[in-house]
Amino acid sequence: MSKVQANSFGGIRTRREFLYRTAAIGGLGLTMATMNAWGMSEPSRADRPPELTGSGKGKKVLILGAGLAGMTAAYELGKLGYECQLIEARSFAGGRCQTARRGFELTELGGEKQVCQFDEGEYINHGPWRIPYNHRSTLHYTREFGVPLEVFINDNDAAYVYHEKTAGALSGKRLRQGEIKADMRGHVAELLAKGVQTGKLDEQLTEEDKVLLLDYLANEGYLSKGDLKYLGTGGRGYKVNPGAGVNPGPGTPSDPLGFKALLGSKLGKIYKSVNSFTQQATMFQPVGGMDQIAKAFAKRVGKSIRYNTEVLAIRQNKQVVSAQIKDSATGKISLVEADFCLCTIPLSVLRNIDTDFSAPFKEAIAAVAYEPTGKIGIQMKRRFWEEDDAIYGGHIRTNFKGIGSISLPSNHWQGQKGTLLGYYNFMADAVEVSAMSPAQRAEFATAAGEKIFPQYRENVEKTFSVAWHRVKYNMGGWADWSVESRKNAYPVLLEAEGRVYLAGEHMSYLTGWMAGAIESSWQQMAKLHARALVA
Repeated sequence: MSKVQANSFGGIRTRREFLYRTAAIGGLGLTMATMNAWGMSEPSRADRPPELTGSGKGKKVLILGAGLAGMTAAYELGKLGYECQLIEARSFAGGRCQTARRGFELTELGGEKQVCQFDEGEYINHGPWRIPYNHRSTLHYTREFGVPLEVFINDNDAAYVYHEKTAGALSGKRLRQGEIKADMRGHVAELLAKGVQTGKLDEQLTEEDKVLLLDYLANEGYLSKGDLKYLGTGGRGYKVNPGAGVNPGPGTPSDPLGFKALLGSKLGKIYKSVNSFTQQATMFQPVGGMDQIAKAFAKRVGKSIRYNTEVLAIRQNKQVVSAQIKDSATGKISLVEADFCLCTIPLSVLRNIDTDFSAPFKEAIAAVAYEPTGKIGIQMKRRFWEEDDAIYGGHIRTNFKGIGSISLPSNHWQGQKGTLLGYYNFMADAVEVSAMSPAQRAEFATAAGEKIFPQYRENVEKTFSVAWHRVKYNMGGWADWSVESRKNAYPVLLEAEGRVYLAGEHMSYLTGWMAGAIESSWQQMAKLHARALVA
């Protein structure tokens, strides 16, 4: 420590005084480092909130938006004694973490009012709808709040693939995903095995290596041990399934798809040998709908939420930050003040709010695009995909423009009715479909579905759709960062703008996921707390 610094710390009697001097000399970064050294603060971690110590009593935090990021901050900061007030434009908490069930209402910008008419117990998660096992921050709260989970079937070999107007003999054919996987792996394994056997890979492999590799390929590709040919496998399905007695007895094996036909169709691209970080074969969902997570948060911080209240303007000085707000029911305009503000409003909406942010901060907010995206839930009279086609969960893969995947429910197995996801579209496709009325969207989805399932149209009962880029308080599904905006705008927005901190899925590398909102909130509230301790 330099002589000047040593003199600066003379006469300090408390940690609070020491942190104040630290901040004066080295800024927030040095303060955070000091807190870490004392065990008072920890950086945001993926599996639990930072372990913060010190009191926030006497400090007020204004939280704009009662989505998962806002409620996470209110819940954790409340433990430290902060007085938190949440301002929420909607009549309910959760932000995009929504579930459409009977009575749920939605009116898109320029659109007609939709009221969900699903039967009791039926629903669609039209916002986030699945949780990866490695999003431990989300699972931290489902565990802490006792929100029961069930398995979400994200990859099902029994589900169909249907591509039309493609090259080759497989165009317009309804195929099981397991057929394609088995046959592509088998054919490729055979090709490689023959290469090893004929000595074409001698330069790379020893004799022992070749024996071991051939053994692996024969096992992986279900190749015959003698001539290493791929002749199919029971895993791809049977023409006639095995059963009791002599007929059907062992069953009749199915014929594998031709290698050239598979290559030409490009259907082999529907699978990867290893799942991605956020997409696994089995994932999780809350029992009863994704909004159960939002409701669990609201149960704990709901008394601090002011609903049906829009933010009109944000102002601040060296002492306080204030927001001009409007009661959407009465039209009354008022002012709320606090020591600090955590703003979780999507950047697509925040850029249109009157603020006194600096020009660079405003430019950074404006630099972030948002993904147009849409979904439709369709309640069916009966679960024909289970009864007739033996498909339990998973996605029907299509190349239909504006449809993408048709996703089958992972709940109420073997029930009478079921609600599936009729399309999940993005970008230009989402914009095009969103221009349709709800009835037109329903017909668009039905016409696509009946190409794959002849039973589709006759079973359609009720539908509910959303185009997130036309939802007033979202204006997009999630932040769509470009390489340039990540490099230039993201670092700017991570830092406080005066007494205002930003949080939300957009302030993470997990955009669109609940974990992004939660972990962003953890990070920003830790910064806010460190500053509040020395303010």
